[in-house]
Amino acid sequence: MTRCRTQLIVIFTLSLLTLPVFSQTGYEIKVRIPALKDSNIILAHHFAKENTFNPDDTIKLDNKGSGIFKGSKPLTGGMYIILFPTRKYFDLLLGENQYFSVVADTGDLLKGIKFQGSVENDLFYGYRNLIGSRSADVARLNEIKKQSTSDQQKDSIATAIEHIGNEVGDYSKRIISENPQLFISVWLKSLQDIVVPDFPRDASGNVMDSAFKYNYWHAHFLDNFNLADPRLLSTPFYEGKLKFYLEKVIPQHPDSIMVELDRLIARVKGNKEIFNYVLGFYYGHVADLANKIVGMDAVFVYYTEKYFLPNATWVDKKTSDNIKLEIARIKPNLIGQPAPEIPLIEVPADHFLLAQIDSALRSQTQIGKLISLKDIEAKFLVLVFWEVDCGHCMKEMPVLHDSVYPLIKDKGAKILAIQLISGIDGKRKWVDFINKYKMYDWINAVPASIDYKDLYGVYSTPTIYILDRSKRIISKRIGVEQIEGIIKFESQKKSP
Repeated sequence: MTRCRTQLIVIFTLSLLTLPVFSQTGYEIKVRIPALKDSNIILAHHFAKENTFNPDDTIKLDNKGSGIFKGSKPLTGGMYIILFPTRKYFDLLLGENQYFSVVADTGDLLKGIKFQGSVENDLFYGYRNLIGSRSADVARLNEIKKQSTSDQQKDSIATAIEHIGNEVGDYSKRIISENPQLFISVWLKSLQDIVVPDFPRDASGNVMDSAFKYNYWHAHFLDNFNLADPRLLSTPFYEGKLKFYLEKVIPQHPDSIMVELDRLIARVKGNKEIFNYVLGFYYGHVADLANKIVGMDAVFVYYTEKYFLPNATWVDKKTSDNIKLEIARIKPNLIGQPAPEIPLIEVPADHFLLAQIDSALRSQTQIGKLISLKDIEAKFLVLVFWEVDCGHCMKEMPVLHDSVYPLIKDKGAKILAIQLISGIDGKRKWVDFINKYKMYDWINAVPASIDYKDLYGVYSTPTIYILDRSKRIISKRIGVEQIEGIIKFESQKKSP
């Protein structure tokens, strides 16, 4: 794909949302860090992924290490940090209550943090300390298990580890059930995987739907994670959740991905800040897909035309025009579309044979007859754009002729090999190559115009397309080693 897509940097600023703070307005967070006297510290929020923070406020601590973060408007809820000059920091949660105080011991940024007036953060650090201690217990038990030679002891350790997991899970569920109004409950719930029920069974115990578990997991994967909640955007795992869903949960097929993008966009359309964020994130995702996977450029075109270009107001006109130009280049050769017509000059096999012994013919560039794709009758047409002095082509073309073509010609496939090097020198090399590998049973041609470059996206060689009998694109930009498998699959699919 062009550098427009891979180099585009989407830059935008999220506006702060107003959340109620009991009867108070704004925020006031009193901080005391005795070890950081006369130091500047920063209040910032996590933003979508790990190690990404957006600053919200800066203060200078006095000679006792005390200071107050204060503002007239409340901050968007979420996970925040207080960052030290040493680049160390500690986390805190902001929900509706944004009036509280915190004392921090820089020597222990987990157990040495004490809050006053914030139930939310008391629960948060209680949970984090439990996780820390139980993780140490699990690590110790796993180490014992590694050294153990007794199956009975190993089973006992596995049971103990499972018990620890249940303890942590129960602790989390208790916080959620007892504090539904707090952000920590939203945060903890968003971390929980959904519970997938067992397969439905008939009266005899037979599974009634073998796809039930996957379909349930797919349909309910985001039940615990509200994409439209701006507080979850201010966490380090929002992007990871989206990425996992797009890459691992939904079927990796263009049609499926386009349907899911519609549904995901619909979920957040009412929140401008999140909508702008996901708009840019999805653009990067579909652009990456289009670069890596055959056929995913259809997703890129669909998403970019329907959502990104109409709504990405931060994109300048030059970039927008480049994206539109790229889409115009991609559209003619999407899989399933009729292959674009290009004028070609076919050079017959006997010309190459005669040119072996006739130097004038070997150098003759004005030879052959004008043909088009519709003139070629074939159940499958393998379209190969290649260059005779391309190192990769010189290796792949003989493999295509000697190893792959014998496997596909009985399935009604023909090869249309379009050689792209022009001029007398190119003609001589072409003649020598065809004769060396005896490629007389192919349709050998040269383009009669340069339109093929944009119409077929020929930016490197060899570029390979497979067309069906109606000259619609079945596959494109594939390797020689993939041709036989694709044609075999298509042949079986078309068989009655």
